[in-house]
Amino acid sequence: MKTFRILPLLLLLITVSCASVQVNTDYDKSVDFSKYKTFAYYKTGIDKVEISDLDKKRILRSIDAALLAKGFTKSDHPDLLVNINAKAEKNVNVNQFYSGWGYGWGPGWSPYWGGYYSVNNSTDGILTIDLIDAEKKELIWQGTGVGYLTKNIDKKDEVINNFVTQILLQYPPSVKK
Repeated sequence: MKTFRILPLLLLLITVSCASVQVNTDYDKSVDFSKYKTFAYYKTGIDKVEISDLDKKRILRSIDAALLAKGFTKSDHPDLLVNINAKAEKNVNVNQFYSGWGYGWGPGWSPYWGGYYSVNNSTDGILTIDLIDAEKKELIWQGTGVGYLTKNIDKKDEVINNFVTQILLQYPPSVKK
């Protein structure tokens, strides 16, 4: 009976771990992040990003939502400029398994009996969000997320929103005194 209670939890953990985004951030420790209240996009940088316009729009909509939820407002004269960079890395994982017998000394020894290979392809996306002080034109915060990308058009909004949300959860950085 306990197995039936634990099984859904285990499946949830497996699903969440597959959809997770690994996030790394870096920032200028001398900056007072509380002074930033408005944002706009750094159009020159965003225009150079080599991804589809549809995915670019998905990313920018997710950034809008995340920053607006943090109390920021969009402005023609912003405190922060937002830039992005995105790329994909293809991964090929080859696993081999030998279930054969016959290990040992003597004639007929063969470690290859019953063996098989499995090949899995996946694509990891890397999204970097830069926050730039608009007045000084200096990078003050950078967040990078790495995670699994999907080709399923019905899941793209969800996956991209998850990337952006996980990255911007780290902003503003917690200041340790």
